[in-house]
Amino acid sequence: MNSRLAHRFSLAIDRDVLHSGAVALSACALSAGLVYVGYFVHVCRVARRAPCEPTRGECVLLFGKNAPRGRIDRDFAARLDRAMSLWQHSPPRSLVLLGGGKQGERSEAEVARDALHARGFARDVPVRMEAQSRDTLQNLRNARMLLGEGMRMRVTLLSNRYHLARCALFARQLGFDWELCAAEPRLRLGPRMLWRLAGEAAYVCWADLGTRWARLIGHRRMLERVT
Repeated sequence: MNSRLAHRFSLAIDRDVLHSGAVALSACALSAGLVYVGYFVHVCRVARRAPCEPTRGECVLLFGKNAPRGRIDRDFAARLDRAMSLWQHSPPRSLVLLGGGKQGERSEAEVARDALHARGFARDVPVRMEAQSRDTLQNLRNARMLLGEGMRMRVTLLSNRYHLARCALFARQLGFDWELCAAEPRLRLGPRMLWRLAGEAAYVCWADLGTRWARLIGHRRMLERVT
């Protein structure tokens, strides 16, 4: 079992994850699905309205994406292209590449670094890499430790439009001063994108309601995992 599948399996049997999932599922069922619809609308709104240019961000956090054997898909390529565009027109103070990988292969952060250099990104520009994480929450938790005192600066969260609501949720919970930057020029709806948005809405619903519930009942262990 590769590291990504192992990570997902560990989450699937984790009692805190199951606890929060049961809470979110109950809320959706008791509301006849209206709670989920609300999160779906929220995810779509964030995806549609997110800007393509940061306004005050000093550090760009570029989220990685699964790239088996270094193969970059269309979504990952869009993130890299946007990072290049930012650096050419309004370079931020620093860049952090996020994402781990399968043992024995390059991490998502390393794949992103090599792809940026292949696109003409200057090799003498300091780039920091967080190459241990396996999901968005871990991306940001590890980035928080990596930045240290740099947490005082505003960070730009760069990812695909469908992914930004999740990034924003975790960044807020972890105490970042953040803004969003969408990889794509605009949201293009279609079957694939709607499926992505629906999945993100379920994830955001699960994570947000689980966190709210943990605060309500004072469940310290659950809160420590997401704050």
